[in-house]
Amino acid sequence: MVRQSGNNHKHTPWSPPPMRTIPVVAWIANAAACLAGPYGSVSGGARRVGCSRQAAYDQARKVYDAVARRDPRGPSREELLEELARLDRELAEVWAWVDRAVEFPPRRRRRFVVTAAAMGLSVSQTRDLLALVLGASAAPSRSAVGRWRAAAGVAAGRVLKRLDVACRPLILVGCLDEIFFHRRPVVVGVEPASMTWFLGARTETLRGETWARALRDFPALRHVVADAGKPLQSGVELVRRERLTRGEPPLASTLDAFHTVHQARKALGIAWRRAEGVYEDYEAALAKVDRARRQGIPAHPEAGRARGAKRRVEASFAEYDAMEATWGEVASALEIFRPDGRLNDRAWAEAQVAPRLPTLTGRAWTPVVNHLRDPSSFTFLDLLHAELEALPIAAELREALVRLWWLRRRRPRGEGPVVGAGHVAHTVQRAYCAKLDADWPRWYREVAAILRGVVRASSAVECMNSVLRMHQSRHRTMTPGMLDLKRLYWNARRFHGGKRRGRCPYEHLGLDLPSYDFWDLIEEDLDAALDEAKAAAARKARSRFIARVAAA
Repeated sequence: MVRQSGNNHKHTPWSPPPMRTIPVVAWIANAAACLAGPYGSVSGGARRVGCSRQAAYDQARKVYDAVARRDPRGPSREELLEELARLDRELAEVWAWVDRAVEFPPRRRRRFVVTAAAMGLSVSQTRDLLALVLGASAAPSRSAVGRWRAAAGVAAGRVLKRLDVACRPLILVGCLDEIFFHRRPVVVGVEPASMTWFLGARTETLRGETWARALRDFPALRHVVADAGKPLQSGVELVRRERLTRGEPPLASTLDAFHTVHQARKALGIAWRRAEGVYEDYEAALAKVDRARRQGIPAHPEAGRARGAKRRVEASFAEYDAMEATWGEVASALEIFRPDGRLNDRAWAEAQVAPRLPTLTGRAWTPVVNHLRDPSSFTFLDLLHAELEALPIAAELREALVRLWWLRRRRPRGEGPVVGAGHVAHTVQRAYCAKLDADWPRWYREVAAILRGVVRASSAVECMNSVLRMHQSRHRTMTPGMLDLKRLYWNARRFHGGKRRGRCPYEHLGLDLPSYDFWDLIEEDLDAALDEAKAAAARKARSRFIARVAAA
């Protein structure tokens, strides 16, 4: 006799059961015969109910399955089906989550913390972001984040020591300034063409010797642009005298035009607000005259005061207009080109400024006048002419190429109707340059590079200071290690827009490195710094233990 087990059949899609022609009692009897009856009982039972032996075996299997499903020792069939459906839903959710899952091993967490610190995030902000990704329980502790940041500062300092040595021959022009973190000065230097942050050191005091000590490390530096701060200018002058004494190439210095123009705008703003105040007084006097006339009161006194106020308004606005026109003429001396399109030079600039300075009176104009009387305000013009004259071309061709560069930047750019000869002047000038020299495009590129590279303002270092001020608002203190970390990150970070887009400052400077990625530069030194910090912590703990044992 063959006995069938309910666990060996295959599941098939459900369909309505056929109508039974044999009573259930007969099924049970056939099941008993198949499962426990003597020999011949299956054939006899099948004949009694009028079915085949195979039908009896099928009935026995179904009876066995029905009893097994009702076994109180295990879950019911409905419960198993419900559990199966739940597991299917969970599996679908897991597969959907796997598609969006991000691997976040310990090394990547460390990289996240170091990059966030370099970008200016605080310890609390960094840990909150990690808690969003990993969960509050899995996120590293605040002390761990602090240790990683401290080790990253040490590693960045070591990397910068090597990179600064390679950068020094490439730093020819520098924009200098200082910024204060909780009254602690930090000297800042930026190379304007590449925006490389080559100088960022915290000092205890700010004196001329402080700046001189920082600038001595850059012997290739030929030109600095800085504001009129006394410590900075004193340090530049000290380095200049040292170079002259040793017979080294001189260090040229340009007084920053950015601060001069900014101070002039402040002075004009003060004058305009003063003129507005006088005009408001005039309007108040007119209102009194109108009120007196409406009330039928003689308005002669009010009218006299209104006429006096009108004269003061006219004088005030005339003074402002004259001041604005004078400043417009003076400001043209700080440009590369004169208003007529010719190249500016020191003689013309000083002649343009000298007779107009006495008319710029008042406390607000004093810094502007002092700056413009300083000969270093026009040093950039001397350097410009020296570089152009160093080109091995005729003076006529050089002047023609300079004129072409100016015309190309003044040609109409809009889509409206073209009026005048501005749209063809540069074309005519190109033909003239081609007549002077067939190889003029090559020399034009040289001239254009010189003209584009003129530095007369410390805007680059002001941009850097604006970035540091945002970091300053998130950090209570700016340690030397944190300053090094930010400097390395800035110099290795690719620009996302502008004319420097797609490359980092080190690339624009011409520094040849196997990788410009911030993490690649710092990773090896970071591991070493972490190992050293762990060893130092172990020695400190051992020393404390020995001290406690000795005290006991």
